[in-house]
Amino acid sequence: MSKITRPLRSVLYIPGSKDRALDKARGLPADAIIFDLEDAVIPEEKPAARETLATALKDGGYGSRYKVIRINGLDTEWGADDARAAAKMDCDAILLPKVGSPADLDALAEITGDIPLWAMMETPGAMLNAAAIGAHSKLQCMVMGTNDLNKDLQTRVRADRLPLMTGLGLCVLAAKAKGIAIVDGVYNAFKDDEGHRVECDQGRDMGFDGKTLIHPAQLDVANEAFSPSEAEADLARRQIAAFDEMQATGQGVAVVDGRIVENLHVATARETLAKLDAIAALQTE
Repeated sequence: MSKITRPLRSVLYIPGSKDRALDKARGLPADAIIFDLEDAVIPEEKPAARETLATALKDGGYGSRYKVIRINGLDTEWGADDARAAAKMDCDAILLPKVGSPADLDALAEITGDIPLWAMMETPGAMLNAAAIGAHSKLQCMVMGTNDLNKDLQTRVRADRLPLMTGLGLCVLAAKAKGIAIVDGVYNAFKDDEGHRVECDQGRDMGFDGKTLIHPAQLDVANEAFSPSEAEADLARRQIAAFDEMQATGQGVAVVDGRIVENLHVATARETLAKLDAIAALQTE
């Protein structure tokens, strides 16, 4: 399965049943959109939501935004029909909720064929099976479902997310081990920019590629938090220059700001600048 090479700083949930929301999403600065047929759609509207979403995607207008459809679970009365419908829509991936093992992805792939899959990681079982799930041949991205995980773990909701750290860490490790993308869970208080910023920074520091969002008001904070800062870009350029100069002159060591620069630092620096280039490309589209 091909890896995602474009930024996923902001991954916005949009109800698949709401024409107005689907239209508004065409002009939002989200790196990716999850068109939701699951939690955001009431049972009575689920069959009609498939038609609404199919029409919106056929009409297009979403540009280079990564388009993902979240279906209902295959253990529900709507899941299989969602999967069959989504497989015919203009999307980049299909997201399966409450993935507990690779077998869940196998079952979806039997319906959707070669379409890339994303997995909601939101149960204790998923945390314990993260490595096996992450190794699935059709999986492109893990999506943390922190609200459901909090519920199943019977935790207190804390600003530092300490009760979730084991699960979050296991999933990050699983994703990085296989080179797939992973995005953090949502921040529920969509009017609390400062709290959202703190949680985005925490996720970025842990190694997440971006954050799932429940409201367009959260886009700017997420995009900023998961973009390299000017200071990071400046350091990356100076590290590359110092290392190149060391190699050209035959000096034994490259040093920047009193710290030794090795191959691994240069590799990270090049990734930082490549991400900046990719972000700039998105902004010009």
